[in-house]
Amino acid sequence: MTDVSPITGWTRVHWEAMADRLLDGLLPYASPKFAQYRLPGPPSHSGAWSDGLEGYARSFLLAAFRIAGAHGRVGPELVERYAVGLAAGTDPHGDERWPPITDRAQPMVEAASVAIALHESRPWLWDQLDDRVREQVTDWLGGFVGARANDSNWRLFQVITEEFLASVGAPHSRAEIDAGLARLDDWYRGDGWYTDGDGRKFDYYNAWALHLYPVLWARIAGPRADRQTVARHRARLRTFLAAHQHFFSSDGAPVHHGRSLTYRFATTAPLWAGALADATPLPPGRTRRLASGALKHFAERGVPDERGLLTLGWYRPFLGVTQRYSGPASPYWASKAFLGLLLPTDHPVWTAPEEPAPVDTTDVCLPLPAPGWLLHSTAADGIVRLVNHGSDRLPPPPATDVDSPHYAKFAYASAAAPETPGPGPDNHIALLAPDGTPSPRGRIHPLGVEGRRAASWHRAGEGRRIETVSVVHGPFEVRVHRLDPCADSPVREGGWAVADDGMPPTGHTGPGWALARRADGLTSAVVGLHGWGDIEGTVAHAVGTNAVGHHSATPCLQRGAGARLLVTLVVLSADPDLDPVTVTSGTRATVGADGTVEIRFPDGTRERISGPPVSAPSQAPGGTS
Repeated sequence: MTDVSPITGWTRVHWEAMADRLLDGLLPYASPKFAQYRLPGPPSHSGAWSDGLEGYARSFLLAAFRIAGAHGRVGPELVERYAVGLAAGTDPHGDERWPPITDRAQPMVEAASVAIALHESRPWLWDQLDDRVREQVTDWLGGFVGARANDSNWRLFQVITEEFLASVGAPHSRAEIDAGLARLDDWYRGDGWYTDGDGRKFDYYNAWALHLYPVLWARIAGPRADRQTVARHRARLRTFLAAHQHFFSSDGAPVHHGRSLTYRFATTAPLWAGALADATPLPPGRTRRLASGALKHFAERGVPDERGLLTLGWYRPFLGVTQRYSGPASPYWASKAFLGLLLPTDHPVWTAPEEPAPVDTTDVCLPLPAPGWLLHSTAADGIVRLVNHGSDRLPPPPATDVDSPHYAKFAYASAAAPETPGPGPDNHIALLAPDGTPSPRGRIHPLGVEGRRAASWHRAGEGRRIETVSVVHGPFEVRVHRLDPCADSPVREGGWAVADDGMPPTGHTGPGWALARRADGLTSAVVGLHGWGDIEGTVAHAVGTNAVGHHSATPCLQRGAGARLLVTLVVLSADPDLDPVTVTSGTRATVGADGTVEIRFPDGTRERISGPPVSAPSQAPGGTS
């Protein structure tokens, strides 16, 4: 095992065992005819009937990968369980029938999982069904034909479902399939990045939906698929994976950003999809190291729980990572992570020795202009940090600017999570109203990403805006904020929230700085480099507001009215060699009369950010090193 998996120690056997554990854990919650899985927990906005279907469909996806990966050589009860459930769920007069597929309703999502599972397990399940059940299934899936899907990744559910119908000779609409694929092209922003519908909606749906479903569609369509379309999707996936490999820390944790985070290790799905479609730039040993690292990361932190269930949360149950559509069975979209079981046991992705991920060996700074992100990681502590100057998940104007803690923060990381629900002080700069209410960030207006810097502006209330340039170097991020007009209220900025289940992080403060430290050494610091004065920093402690741990703490700076230019250092690090003195005194910023900010990092590296005079209204940030 160590010869093949010297980094994670995990092999295909571990993946199969985890799949079996997850499937076995569901059994006590199955309905008598196995068409519904009614798991404990609060229902979604779609209701318990739809949630029960979700339990069947998403776990069927996992079962299908397990069955197909073993060429049917699994316990016959697994195949029988899902065959019986399929017959009962699609019986329009049965007492366990599924809700119908109607316009923009949740069964659309689940129908796609059923269709994928039926295709991948076809020799062992679909081919063995009698004609009556097959007719029931195609009638139920056929509800998609002519129906309206949400104009987002849901369009691909229609593509998948109707392509499966085509594959079995059932009624379908080729025009709807083609329109869904064409809509995907509308959302492509280059460099492997799709927005999930109109606007700037960049998150993990790019990974586990917008890149994944085209690969699965091509597998279902076979010779019916247009070759140029398939080639285009494969090229985009290959480009995306070159960046996606950097979203995982050395301990396997994905960067904690965006919605539906309760899907956890579904973040690994495109890694396997790239191997399946021969559309990956990654060596096979690195693909498995990344995927196994993520699965192992959660397994070592209580996922699944003692019942074998995936709960609504990140590690422990935590409803702060859920949305209105999240039901008790929603986390089982994590089944997508097991796509690799479709690869044969002798495929290089299973047999090649693991290779280190980039974060294991070197510091990385990766500009991602399409989503407006800057990714930087450090080999010393294995942490990945995402600086966000582009993704707010808001529809185009005139839609309301809503502030979400999963999108509105300046930065996200693999070792930390935002305070939820907001508005928390972490990774946010705010003007404070007289009652202490902070201004939101809301809609992000990107100003560019290049090299080691990214920039954007946002409104901080009526007639007010804040323009920010972030410059990164190793574990450090320096933020240059220009406030227009000059702030007439107090200003507060927070660093990273660090969290722990065992005990509250400790807080340390001084003039112009604050630091929060977890028992294991993970440290978050914020230091005022310009404009903050010598006011004592503070540490905001909270309980029950963080997905990583029950106790959390955020270092903060706050000053009075009158700020126009603020320069702040924020640090998140677990490097034992990075001591508080280095953090709080090692980085400097000087401001010239022309508004130029020169930053000097502890190792002597310098960056220069040009700008207007401090006394003049600010313009779009920019400059040269």
